[in-house]
Amino acid sequence: MEIPDTNSPSDQPHVGLFVTCLVDLFRPSVGFAAVELLQRAGCRVTVPRAQTCCGQPAFNSGDDWHAKQIAMQVLDAFEEFDYVVGPSGSCMGTIRCHYPEMFADDSRLLPRFEALCAKSHELVSFLVDVRGVEAVEASFDHCVTYHDSCSALRELGIKAQPRKLLATVAGLHISELQGTDICCGFGGTFCVKYPEISGSMVADKVAAVAASGADTLLSGDLGCLLNLSGKLRREGKSTRVYHVAEVLANMADGKSIGEGDD
Repeated sequence: MEIPDTNSPSDQPHVGLFVTCLVDLFRPSVGFAAVELLQRAGCRVTVPRAQTCCGQPAFNSGDDWHAKQIAMQVLDAFEEFDYVVGPSGSCMGTIRCHYPEMFADDSRLLPRFEALCAKSHELVSFLVDVRGVEAVEASFDHCVTYHDSCSALRELGIKAQPRKLLATVAGLHISELQGTDICCGFGGTFCVKYPEISGSMVADKVAAVAASGADTLLSGDLGCLLNLSGKLRREGKSTRVYHVAEVLANMADGKSIGEGDD
């Protein structure tokens, strides 16, 4: 995904968009939706070309050396911006919560990472909590249910923010998902290390989606959505799947996540 610098007034807050690996490779439309929402919120947006992964897979696997090398790349690419924003609780949780942990014993680098951490935010929480966005101009005539990703909910405290904005989308009705705070079984490398446990967890989650009566599933983390959409397709379910940013930006008019990937 490549988006040029926007020609916005220099007095607007300058946001560096952390696109995330999954968005870049599997769902670039989420990145474009993020840019649209940030611009509507009065921000100047840049997508640094030098960005790569946040380092979470390496960090979660105990590969501290590579995780720290990747974190340094993120620091170099994003340190200049007023804010760092990403459409993923998982990635932004890594930056906000775990980068300072990685460099806790480095008195030279720790202050820089703490400063980066303080200005890094998940997209929807940034819109609501930092920019004070109260409503969006969008319509989506569907019944939706919302899955709270583990990282967004537990590390970043994101729960009310997406629901607040979704409530302002014309035609949209929310049917809450039973067990919305329960993991979908993706967990990054968890689904690879423990496939049987992961498979059981996602099966339970898909059953809850069906029980909600919603025709559309939303979340703020693409990893969860890819996992859930894959299971829904394998079970022959017709549930539409979108990242919440696509609905809020009024850009959920194309193929849903996983559709046409077979």
